[in-house]
Amino acid sequence: MAEHQIEDPKIAFAYLRPSCVLLTKEPTSANVEALSANLRGISDGALQQLQDYVLFPLRFVLKTPGSKREGFIQAVMETMTYVLENTCVQSWDSLRDLFSELCLCLCSPKDPGKPAMSSEELKLAVLRCLDTLLHSAYGDIVFKLYEPSMLPGLGAAVSLLLALAEHEKARGVQLASLKCLLSLFLQCNCKEEHIKPGQNERYLLGRALATFLPGISRALSEVISGDIRQGHAVTMKAMRVWYKAVGLVMADEQLQKTDNDRAAGDLGKDEELVVKRTPSWRKATSQRLAIVLQKIISCTSSHPHWRIRLELVNLSHLLLSQCSQSVGECVGPLLEALVGAINDEEPEVKSRCNAALNEIAQKGQTNGRQDFTDVLSENLHSLASSLPRLMRTSDDQRKLFVLNVFLGYLKILGPKVDAVLRSSVHLERISKALMQVMELDVTDVKIIEERTLKSSTDLGPDVHQVPSQRKYFLYFTDERIFSALGKICRMLGYYGNLYLLVDRFMELYKESSVYRKQAALVLNEVIVGAAGIGVETDNSRIDSSGINQSRTNQEDLKSSIMSIIEEYISLSNWHLPTVSEALEGKLEATTSLVPNYPERNGLQLLPASKTPTLHQLNSNIWQICIQLEGIGGFALALGTDFRLLLMTSLYPVLEKAGDESLLVSQAAFNAMCDLCKACDYSSPKELVIKNADYLLNDVSLNLGRPSIHPHAPRVLAVMFTHSDASLLPLVADVVQDVLTALDLSYDQRTPQFCSVLHLLMKALVRWFPATMGHQKPSSKDTQNKECVNLRQFLLDYKKQKELAEGIGVEEEDPNELDVPPPASASDEDMEGPAEKKELPLHIQIAKDVMERCIHLLSDPNLRTRLKVLDILELCVCVLCEREDELLPMVHRCWPALLHRLTSDDPLAVPRAFKVLCVLGQSCGDFLRKRVSKEVLPRLTSSLMKQAEISARSGPAYTHTLAYKLQLAVLQGLGPLCVSLDLMEADLDRVCEACLLYLSCRQPIKLQEACLSVFRSLMDLDADMCWFTLNELFCPVTYEPPHPQLLPVTLSGSDKPRDQFTDNVLRLLQEFESLNAER
Repeated sequence: MAEHQIEDPKIAFAYLRPSCVLLTKEPTSANVEALSANLRGISDGALQQLQDYVLFPLRFVLKTPGSKREGFIQAVMETMTYVLENTCVQSWDSLRDLFSELCLCLCSPKDPGKPAMSSEELKLAVLRCLDTLLHSAYGDIVFKLYEPSMLPGLGAAVSLLLALAEHEKARGVQLASLKCLLSLFLQCNCKEEHIKPGQNERYLLGRALATFLPGISRALSEVISGDIRQGHAVTMKAMRVWYKAVGLVMADEQLQKTDNDRAAGDLGKDEELVVKRTPSWRKATSQRLAIVLQKIISCTSSHPHWRIRLELVNLSHLLLSQCSQSVGECVGPLLEALVGAINDEEPEVKSRCNAALNEIAQKGQTNGRQDFTDVLSENLHSLASSLPRLMRTSDDQRKLFVLNVFLGYLKILGPKVDAVLRSSVHLERISKALMQVMELDVTDVKIIEERTLKSSTDLGPDVHQVPSQRKYFLYFTDERIFSALGKICRMLGYYGNLYLLVDRFMELYKESSVYRKQAALVLNEVIVGAAGIGVETDNSRIDSSGINQSRTNQEDLKSSIMSIIEEYISLSNWHLPTVSEALEGKLEATTSLVPNYPERNGLQLLPASKTPTLHQLNSNIWQICIQLEGIGGFALALGTDFRLLLMTSLYPVLEKAGDESLLVSQAAFNAMCDLCKACDYSSPKELVIKNADYLLNDVSLNLGRPSIHPHAPRVLAVMFTHSDASLLPLVADVVQDVLTALDLSYDQRTPQFCSVLHLLMKALVRWFPATMGHQKPSSKDTQNKECVNLRQFLLDYKKQKELAEGIGVEEEDPNELDVPPPASASDEDMEGPAEKKELPLHIQIAKDVMERCIHLLSDPNLRTRLKVLDILELCVCVLCEREDELLPMVHRCWPALLHRLTSDDPLAVPRAFKVLCVLGQSCGDFLRKRVSKEVLPRLTSSLMKQAEISARSGPAYTHTLAYKLQLAVLQGLGPLCVSLDLMEADLDRVCEACLLYLSCRQPIKLQEACLSVFRSLMDLDADMCWFTLNELFCPVTYEPPHPQLLPVTLSGSDKPRDQFTDNVLRLLQEFESLNAER
């Protein structure tokens, strides 16, 4: 823009006249640009007076016949746009002519009904000029565009703009055409000033647009539902044009008028184009709009861009607030779209939706003056009816939207949900819909495969809550959908009648095993919602009484929870088979829990003779997990009041914490953590200890009724895991009951009792840590001790020799003066027999358990033998500080243990050898002769035989039982020799067997284990080890220190490098460094 603009119109005219005349004579782009440059030097006031003069040459060059270059037309459009931006069109004729000429620039010359095949830049220039023209219309002359006489021209313009929006690929052209439509409908929302139409003008505009409403709806619905790649701005603008147009045409205030206010003769032929908006037309149009609306909502309700969802809220709000009576068929879908956004993840969408619903709710009237609550309840019923179908056929985004709509209805109804649920039809529809939608997928084989190799019973007593297993459903996979379903159930519990809901879903729970898991899921969430946990409410809508506190009386909540827990932990719903016969080797006789108990309500108890299928086992596992989650949730809902229910619920939870299914045990442990949180216990350990008295009472009673309560040992096992030594005095009697029960029925229940005893002994080891005896002193200490003993030996030898020769017989030994005389036997007898001290409780229990292990070591079941060996190892660890108690027990168990070591399954031998190593650390000399005579010969012989096989085997050998046995023996053999202090022939035997494993052809781990054996043997007899290794390979030649001494020649001196050389050299180097340290 020029620095000094011309203000005087006369001077401006003289300044512009040459450019205008030249352009008229020579229509070129250069002349257009020259005129445009000159226009920048004219002020707006002067340009306003010269508007028609300046526009004339520009319009003239457009009308001249002949083809024109696009660049020229574009320059003309840009110049016209500048003029219109800075002036006002005050003449109707000028507005009409310019409007028509600009529309012609968009038309195809051969087919005026279609857009021209011009460049994107030209179309943008024409559309911008057209938009500027509509904005520059002064006063009310723009309203003449909507008179019946202008309907043909207006229709042509609307058709062109819609065609550009629908078919143009360039996003900029689409947006510009849609903006022109908004300006043409007087609904533009740009920053410029706009003429606000009054009531009469809105009526005139609405009547004109009614003629084009079908075309507008069709074209814009295609744009809205188009490819998502067109961008959110195009979709959003198309939605705005559509609902603004519909809002003008179908406004309630307009349709209350009549369209017969003009005489037919005044209109002439244009009368045929005017739509008379009669009641019949309104109804038919409303029905057609409902179809278009459904298409728009389906494409935009779950759109990934939040601005599209926000525009849908604006659409619904405008039509419901301005056209609710005129578009009665659309009220349901509009309300559904609005309600669906109430739980939108975008805060702006959510807040705008809340404000819109507030306004509509306060208005209180919708279609046919029907009550707002009635419309919501009808929509809720309709949605509940179609929910199962929608969940089966829609994609996850659509499913999530539908559930958000459902949740939105409940939020809007608020406390009135109770009134809706009192309708049996509504309650039936909603409950059955939830049952079908929440059906679990129980076909995954991993559910039954997940076993408790490290279950909650093996965890420490104070571990944190573990993440719960993800649930898989038949009809959806998105976690957000499950979250939305949980919110719906909690909302029902928060606003609905708790007794009514509990009775209904308990009825479904008992009705069929098909509904049982879903009903339990819903009940769990309903109770949590009734307590006000996890419930989102909007207090500003309908009734503001629903604050985020429990609306349910605490006593009612407690009563409902008690009835649900009672049903959950009943024998028929709690003791379900979770382990298959194929995995367990023996199916637990779960159905024998209730002898002659009739199957009621389709319970999942199976005949004792029928093996449950994978599907049934998975279903049982999930049912128990859901019920455990429910108990944890109930505890959180009641808080400290749940302490009164611990007597009935804690025992079953601990029972499942010891279950062999990983999912069940984890769910039970999480329930324990929830109980701790609710009842103010710091950890599961404190929970168990504080309630140990009545838990142990139940365990003691149930141990005597194994046919009805076979899982009492599990409870005891879990208690051992989650407690400390303070539990031992309480549990001592129950442990004796377990041992007695094991004695009486070990054939049937040995595995269970062994698991309990194993956990008991692990607990004792943890509670009473002991130091293993007979630790071998270090080699340096041994050397010093040997030096002292040698000196004493020489002194004693000298003294004895002198005494033999009669020297110093008469002398008194000063060291013997203070030695008191030995007490006579009669003195000892006078004191009476020594009373045997009472053993500590944990020592006595360990002895009793070890007593049973002696008998069970020969059990025919391999799994039992392995478990007993583990228990035996723990017993030795507890008794190791009491040799007078341990050694007799070791003597008694030795024959059975020897049999396990020498003649048992390859799986049991490594475990038995591990027990032997622990015994060696604890008993030491007591076992030396037995091991030397009965164990070492067989072990070394086996090692030598297997060495040849392992040396020539491939990588697959490391997965065999023989390899694992070799590795276990070699890893434990060195420490065993040290702890037993083996000497001479035994060490020679071990060395001979282990030398073969120094070969580089052996598997790496076997070589490393063999090296560890020799390192241990160096502590026992370093000279023997050194000599043995040098016999195999001697790396150096030893020269005599004096010529008269004969040279020392070892058999390994002349040997070349072979398969043993590397490992022998490695050991000899370690030996030299060890000597250097000494």
